[in-house]
Order: sequence, then C-alpha cells, then structure tokens
Amino acid sequence: FQKHEFFVDMICEGCSNAVTRVLHRLGGESFDIDLPNKKVCIDSEHNVDTLLETLKKTGKNASYLGEKSAQ
Repeated sequence: FQKHEFFVDMICEGCSNAVTRVLHRLGGESFDIDLPNKKVCIDSEHNVDTLLETLKKTGKNASYLGEKSAQ
C-alpha cells in the first residue's frame, strides 16, 4: 500500500465524519484524520486521482500533499 497525505478543509467533527464515510464507501482503506491540521493520511492501493475525487465528494476543498514515507 502507498501512504498518501491530503489536505482537506475540515473544521469540525462533522467534516471528519464525512471524510470517514466516503473513505469507508471506497472500501479497504486504512486512514488517519488529523482534524486540527486538516490532513488525511490514507494507506491505499487506489491511485491519487481516485482518492482525491473521493475526498471531494465531501464537498470540502481537498488537495494532494504528497506521498508519505512509511515510518
């Protein structure tokens, strides 16, 4: 799996719940949501475009920050 980091303009729990919902629908994703820093880190076999499209389904502004090296 690749680890990808995205910026998502989340301001509250509701926003992060929306992100959780769309990612669960995609299936098989493991992810961390960092609400204070507005970041979502996703472990996925999906490509970046798919993930970004999915995150944008929340209606939030989303952008790709880059690949995260496994720690």
